[in-house]
Amino acid sequence: MKEFVISEAKAETAVLVGLITNQQDEAKTKEYLDELEFLAETAGAVVVKRFTQRVGGPSAVTYVGSGKLQEIKQYIKDCEDADEPLGMVIFDDELTAKQLRNIEKELQVKILDRTSLILDIFAMRAQTAEAKAQVELAQHRYMLPRLQRLWTHLERQGGGSGSGGGKGSVGLRGPGETQLEMDRRIILQRITLLKQRLSEIDKQKTTQRKNRGRLIRVALVGYTNVGKSTMMNLLAKSEVFAENKLFATLDTTVRKMTIDNLPFLLADTVGFIRKLPSDLVESFKSTLDEVREADLLVHVVDISHPDFEEQIQVVEKTLAELGCAEKPSMIVFNKIDAYTWTPQDEDDLTEPTRENISLDDLKRTWMAKLQENCIFISAREKQNIEELLTVLYKKVRELHVQKYPYNDFLYQDYE
Repeated sequence: MKEFVISEAKAETAVLVGLITNQQDEAKTKEYLDELEFLAETAGAVVVKRFTQRVGGPSAVTYVGSGKLQEIKQYIKDCEDADEPLGMVIFDDELTAKQLRNIEKELQVKILDRTSLILDIFAMRAQTAEAKAQVELAQHRYMLPRLQRLWTHLERQGGGSGSGGGKGSVGLRGPGETQLEMDRRIILQRITLLKQRLSEIDKQKTTQRKNRGRLIRVALVGYTNVGKSTMMNLLAKSEVFAENKLFATLDTTVRKMTIDNLPFLLADTVGFIRKLPSDLVESFKSTLDEVREADLLVHVVDISHPDFEEQIQVVEKTLAELGCAEKPSMIVFNKIDAYTWTPQDEDDLTEPTRENISLDDLKRTWMAKLQENCIFISAREKQNIEELLTVLYKKVRELHVQKYPYNDFLYQDYE
């Protein structure tokens, strides 16, 4: 029998493009591009170069200036001459249809922005019918305004009688406008169908939530890749998929767990991210219902991340958009095993930085004011889990007494 050898497909190469502006300094741009590279790697691409430009703001025509665009174009040509063609160029901000069209025309390669890259990853990760429908809905919402502008140049080509350019000029209804209307109608019909499908799924999940009985609901929330799924697996002894990639979990997983004799529901939710597309938040509202209906939010933070404080702000902002800012919550600083620092030299009189503050010193900053609302653990190494369980028990019990005052016989003190 003849053997067939399947060779491994070569990963697409990519370059990243970001801007340094008055609102976003060089250090911040580097952080954003680091995250964008992580997104690209999650999608299966290999980043080979970065381009940045210091400007007042993005160009409405080509995002970067014409000189920088030509520099990127020359790099693409050099790659082709070296017989290593570039796969794509990824921009760190969402591009308009005009920018996208002009950049593609000039560079002649696949162009992605942060939003479309995130949508691609979500499409790869979607497993259930609900997640797939949510991703497709977000993709169509993203596509629709770009589709409208995409055909604008063809509308002007329509010949015929009359010299006016208004909507009533029948003579201007050329092939471009007809194609636009057809594509828009198909997408709008698909959006309507997906909304109906998600509405039906949401009704089923609402019924399921009502049937869960008199149990307090706890939701794990946080930035993507902070260890929520690992923590879920540890606490609820479940098998939620977890790996060191962004958006490893899309579907909300709910498990019943018990501390001593106190039962409650624990939900693992999709991670948030900076510059999260609004269409994606809108499409995933049914998934995020577990967050909205939770009695307690456990905000998981990766303390080993150099920019964890901004990640906290991103999550808090997203929770506020969901109307969850006032919910009872606590912060769990995860990955203390991965926290690294270099002691500051005694002769160094400069202000201590994030890199040379020890974990103990860090705990004595603003975090000390959080008291019992702040726990430091390592879910992977199972460090300080007993303290987490003790605090979690206390908070769930308090909420249970408030919500179900006549059902207090279910538990006793957790020692």
